[in-house]
Amino acid sequence: MAKHSVGWAPLQKRWLWALLLMLSVSTVIAFLIRVAFDPCDRHFQLSQNKPVRLASPVQHKSNPVPVLIASPIVVKPSPLSFMKSKLVLLVSHELSLSGGPLLLMELAFLLRSVGAEVFWITIQKQSETDEVIYSLEHKMLNRGVQVLSAKGQEAIEVSLKADLVVLNTAVAGKWLDAVLKENVPRVLSKVLWWIHEMRGHYFKLDYVKHLPLVAGAMIDSHVTTEYWKNRTRERLGIKMPETYVVHLGNSKELMEVAENSVAKRVLREHVRESLGVQNEDILFAIINSVSRGKGQDLFLRSFCESLQLIKEKKLQVPSLHAVIVGSDMTAQTKFESELRNFVTVKKIQDRVHFVNKTLTVAPYLAAIDVLVQNSQARGECFGRITIEAMAFQLPVLGTAAGGTTEIVVNGTTGLLHPVGKEGVTPLAKNIVKLATQVERRLTMGKRGYERVKSRFLEHHMAERIAVVLKDVLRKSKSRSHS
Repeated sequence: MAKHSVGWAPLQKRWLWALLLMLSVSTVIAFLIRVAFDPCDRHFQLSQNKPVRLASPVQHKSNPVPVLIASPIVVKPSPLSFMKSKLVLLVSHELSLSGGPLLLMELAFLLRSVGAEVFWITIQKQSETDEVIYSLEHKMLNRGVQVLSAKGQEAIEVSLKADLVVLNTAVAGKWLDAVLKENVPRVLSKVLWWIHEMRGHYFKLDYVKHLPLVAGAMIDSHVTTEYWKNRTRERLGIKMPETYVVHLGNSKELMEVAENSVAKRVLREHVRESLGVQNEDILFAIINSVSRGKGQDLFLRSFCESLQLIKEKKLQVPSLHAVIVGSDMTAQTKFESELRNFVTVKKIQDRVHFVNKTLTVAPYLAAIDVLVQNSQARGECFGRITIEAMAFQLPVLGTAAGGTTEIVVNGTTGLLHPVGKEGVTPLAKNIVKLATQVERRLTMGKRGYERVKSRFLEHHMAERIAVVLKDVLRKSKSRSHS
């Protein structure tokens, strides 16, 4: 049998206690530093007009010891500040741990942080008592996001009053006719349609027939944007509205962990201990929901092939392990059963680890050495986990498809391989390369981190989204007056 799934719950208390202890120590140190440099004056003037400056030493005539005088602290305004007091309705096709809903939640929190009034609607709910839905809804409620039922008069009233309505994913288009009905024309002029899908079965006229009439569409990569423009024109005979490409960015919370060497070391030790692997072992991981489109089956084939290559060439390397984060044995999917059977047949149970799906990916990014982004067909629209891994200075082995090609610089921050069966052997060879070439692996990780810092942070994403929202609000206002 393959190893049992390792859930987040057993780890949570252990690394949480460690982090709390670490944060407590950090707080005490920060407090002592502040007391040392500022023993009397506790009042700090806030300025948004002056540049950030470090405290500078000033020497008084009667006192030969330099005294640190604190310069005004700059609070840089959010690029989304213009959304203050605006009413925004966010419509998600589902509420889960997948990329689309989590991205929309992040937008909700960014808007709340600048004083926008934010409402949330989930179209499809598996169950009101589902633990994931319950947890995510309460996270939103705690941040001031108001959660509505997808149907009913309240949903209609809020959509009519809203300054902006964001439909998240192509499937969310079903909600317009099903709920708004005769009110659809009154809402379309203020709709921003955020699309993340790359697969052909989403190109149904029932989903996207209103797409040409909305204020704008927002897509996460240039590759996906071109695909949608061509496909809607050729297959559906409709024209896309003005479409904006917005690359995503890492949250401040994730970056804080990624840049904290102590936190990373603590998380790495605890996760590896839970998996039963040694510190010197090399871990290659896929962190995605377990499904055929994410390519876990092909990854395991590549992993097996890499072990065979190492054996044949008699290479001296630490023990290699494959980690599949995103498992869900409660669902008992046929695909996951196939994965586990493959591991058993190949007798690599001691090298393959299945981990339950989790909202908290940071511990696993801290624990592994290489991220494998093996999404198939047209690849990922963007692939948020890719930039999250790069923030942790991990090289990425990705498919040469979709948004991954706009994130990973082949040969510099990672290595790309073809999709499908043709990519199995190239991926296996790339696994061996990064297992045997330590310096190359570390250098790629550092360059990936530099790339994230230059273009894939939360403030980069907020700036890009702000441009889109300003344009959409301007168009909506113009239409309402015409």
